[in-house]
Amino acid sequence: MAEVDPKEPINEQAVVNMYNAMRTELNQIYSKITELEMDASEHSLVINAIQPLDQSRRCYRMIGGVLVERTVKEVLPAVQRNKEGIEEVIARLNEAAVRKKKEIADFEEKYKIRIRKADSEVKDDSSKKEGSSQGVLVGPAGSSE
Repeated sequence: MAEVDPKEPINEQAVVNMYNAMRTELNQIYSKITELEMDASEHSLVINAIQPLDQSRRCYRMIGGVLVERTVKEVLPAVQRNKEGIEEVIARLNEAAVRKKKEIADFEEKYKIRIRKADSEVKDDSSKKEGSSQGVLVGPAGSSE
């Protein structure tokens, strides 16, 4: 009797569940990357705003939910370090996303998985292109009746 790999799915439903879990994980990675890119962008805005200021000028910084008074000289290096750390995490998450995409592609190839749109989705897309207002109610312009 052949040995069964414990990570090998037993039936078709198990394959589908594993595939969906892998796709979900990839989507979570992309969501985290997007969130961190927004944080890095905010850090850049702060850096650009306080860099030209006098180094001894009073500056406030939120640390763990507490607003702390510091000087620009103290805050600027900390914000720059935080931004660099965020960028490193983004780079690692991008690498993880590439690995996960390859893992998903290998899984699709191994189990011959193909994604196709359902017929109802295709019909829904065509009806949306006809200029429907998507539930927005607009009254007549300029009338106050």
